[in-house]
Amino acid sequence: MDNLQKLRQKRAEVVKKMDALIAAEEFGPEQRTEFDILKGQADEYDKDISRIEDVATRKAHLSEPAPTNDPTPGLEIGDGPEDRKFNSFGEQLQAVHRAAIGTHTDPRLGREDRAVSGHSEGVPADGGFLVQSDFAAGIFKHAHDIGVFFPRCQNTPVQGNGLTINVVDESSRVAGSRWGGVLAYWKPEAGTATAQEVKLAQIELKLRKLIAISYATDELLEDTSALGPMISQAFAEEISFMVDDALFRGDGAAMPLGIINAACFVSQAIESGQDADTLVYENLVNMWSLLPPRSQQNAVWQIPQDALPQLMLMTLDVGTAGVPVYLPPGGASGAPYGTIFGRPVIVNEFSPALGDANDVTLADWSQYQVITKGGLKAANSAHVKFAEDEMAFRFTYRVDGQPLWKSAVTPFKSSNDISPFIGLAERA
Repeated sequence: MDNLQKLRQKRAEVVKKMDALIAAEEFGPEQRTEFDILKGQADEYDKDISRIEDVATRKAHLSEPAPTNDPTPGLEIGDGPEDRKFNSFGEQLQAVHRAAIGTHTDPRLGREDRAVSGHSEGVPADGGFLVQSDFAAGIFKHAHDIGVFFPRCQNTPVQGNGLTINVVDESSRVAGSRWGGVLAYWKPEAGTATAQEVKLAQIELKLRKLIAISYATDELLEDTSALGPMISQAFAEEISFMVDDALFRGDGAAMPLGIINAACFVSQAIESGQDADTLVYENLVNMWSLLPPRSQQNAVWQIPQDALPQLMLMTLDVGTAGVPVYLPPGGASGAPYGTIFGRPVIVNEFSPALGDANDVTLADWSQYQVITKGGLKAANSAHVKFAEDEMAFRFTYRVDGQPLWKSAVTPFKSSNDISPFIGLAERA
């Protein structure tokens, strides 16, 4: 085994220990100290590896023709800032890879594109390069477009790390509880008026960090046309998927608060004697009856894929015949999907299996607040997977969200609470 191979093996062992520390549940002062020691060892291995590779590269260059004055084909030295951009995401990733392994640093990887936090700018193998801003923005737009729930929410970009929203603390519409305590009444002659006040509450939103990481081999990095679209689509879909999943079922701890875990969420009981894993017309009627009138123009139905057969075959008995409850526009010959009570039916991956609690939900996403900051942040580095000849790609997105309703509301003349977020109880 030659010296270069031995160094790479030792460094791989150190990186493995670093990965284990990061993956552990606890990462306190002792773990950080140990991580820094290991990182120092990895840095020294990197420098030794770089020295050996530099000597080998210089020897190889002795037999090659002298380089041209233009180190980057197609890039003129006098080009302006807009012309000094990469033509594609894949082209930039290739440039980052060449700089990381020390063969060539593309001048388009300027200082503003280099050195993510925690990496050394002076050591190519340890350096990270931020993805060019227009490529990163393009990836985020793709994630936004393919979202199921996220595009329907109220989205507020923030400059700080969170947002505080004042909301009316209203849990009942009975007299004396509207707007949290405002009361108007007909005053008899010589009667006395009683002072009332609006009751407010606060919703605290604090940005959570969503991180996506992947690796690409040297072989794949050589193919610009394949790498750019693949990385863009993979990260766009994964980020979109995780955000939507959190909006639906998030616990609100290190992620947004999902609608089914919110205090305002209402569960509709099943019908007496209803069979397991079934969906009946009465379920839909009763869920609709719990939706506030103002939400009836915005709400959507959300169902799992395996609920479609029962929904499409559901009929309402009329005399001795049956009338279909749900069909796509134009009947069975039309293209799915149709509506229930005029509101769209969205088949999605996040709804539980048919028969489980909240497999069918009715949601007005305009009553859900999302905050974001700075769009998608992207970086890549050869540091983590140096020994395996792989490039690491990391995308981070800061987001938080929760419903704008603090609780469900009791109507003026009804005992059934209403809410913009309603789910169907389990049918086991």
